[in-house]
Amino acid sequence: MNNNQNAVVLFSGGLDSTTCLYWAKSQFNTVTAVSFRYSQRHSSELDAAQNIAKKLGIRHHVIDIDIAKLGGSALTDMTLSVPVHDESIIYNDDDQVAPITYVPARNTIFLSYALAVAEVTQASAIIIGVSSVDYSGYPDCRPDYIAAFETMANLATVAGRQGNHLSIIAPLQNLSKAETLKLGVSLGVDYSLTVSCYQADESGRACGHCDSCHLRKQGFMDAQITDPTRYQ
Repeated sequence: MNNNQNAVVLFSGGLDSTTCLYWAKSQFNTVTAVSFRYSQRHSSELDAAQNIAKKLGIRHHVIDIDIAKLGGSALTDMTLSVPVHDESIIYNDDDQVAPITYVPARNTIFLSYALAVAEVTQASAIIIGVSSVDYSGYPDCRPDYIAAFETMANLATVAGRQGNHLSIIAPLQNLSKAETLKLGVSLGVDYSLTVSCYQADESGRACGHCDSCHLRKQGFMDAQITDPTRYQ
């Protein structure tokens, strides 16, 4: 087992990843946050990530990649509209079709970069804020995917081959949004600093209508926590 108390956190600046960042800070001696500028629809979430990492004094890497050229997602293709949340849709593990906001292979791309950072920093864990409870039906948020990537990661690196096991940890995997919020509050997260909206404006104000906004609003309601989100 890898006894190094270093962790790498995939950090977008949204509600879930910020909760994970605070959780990792409470569990590991050294935490490195990794964010991506990938030609996404807006940069306000990334601005939030930079501000939060600075507030916590955590080393923060912002990696530039351009997956927008591949198309296929409303989050990277400006010719596609971000859909309004549909109350009639309930996602589960049997769903085969992801919504248009799914970015093809995004978590695999992000985790691969995080894996490189983890090997360089001798980290024993990569933390990712996926959940299969309150989520939008993305295939790369499910437990079998996380387990498979962990297996691959330990086969793909020198550290893994030398017996320094790397864990891919999803602390929120089995938590609802309300449970995630309660965890974050217990860790001291200031959710007013986070941005989750798929189409937030330049100042970070949320649209209030997309799938991400719906899950966030419902989470605060269910947790009976005042929602500090700024809406357009």
